[in-house]
Amino acid sequence: MPSAVRRDPAVDAWFDRGEALRGVVRPWFEAMRDCGPDVRELVHDGHPTACVGDAAFAYVGAFTAHASVGFFFGASLDDPAGLLEGAGKRMRHVKLRWGRPVDEAALRALIAAAYRDLRQRLAEEA
Repeated sequence: MPSAVRRDPAVDAWFDRGEALRGVVRPWFEAMRDCGPDVRELVHDGHPTACVGDAAFAYVGAFTAHASVGFFFGASLDDPAGLLEGAGKRMRHVKLRWGRPVDEAALRALIAAAYRDLRQRLAEEA
């Protein structure tokens, strides 16, 4: 995703649209931003997406009944808390719903692991 930048105004605009579930995922996107100095971002397919350089590692989404934190290589992540959902070849997500607590430490660990995983993948390609 070559159009990813350090801080994309379109991402902030997405959060500022005032929909409540967007506020639920904002702290998780901030955690993605804080993973490292090489994190870039953009709105991809309508969702704020975090990248290492121009390669995506995670995204957030807000829908009618839930919000989600998604991982492009989530199927490869260790998930001892069992937060990840999905059955695709690579991608997984964590659903966030009103009134249902999430294991914040486990979700933060998944975000950090997704970042480290992509950095490792990129290093192996170099």
